[in-house]
Amino acid sequence: MEDDQKDGVLEMRLVRVHGLVQGIGYREACVHRAHALGVTGWVRNRMDGSVEVMVQGSPEQLAEICAWLGEGMPAALVDRLEVTEVLPPFARFEHFERLPTL
Repeated sequence: MEDDQKDGVLEMRLVRVHGLVQGIGYREACVHRAHALGVTGWVRNRMDGSVEVMVQGSPEQLAEICAWLGEGMPAALVDRLEVTEVLPPFARFEHFERLPTL
């Protein structure tokens, strides 16, 4: 799927995940799912209890990761997602990583 990023449309979204999403391995699971989908970006906990995710990829990849963020991890109780489109120009991420809490 990484070819989609190199040859096709590259889009970026900032996603805030609200609910019971900290202290359950959500970020680590997010990293694994992003790697499986070929998505780049980062994930981090926020001090307010939410998780913030910056994702970059094809429209199809972003639809898949956003669907997973909302319901893909069984231990998470996601109340809502706030998805914001990031308009170009933007830097291209090389990989997906877990960042320190903000």
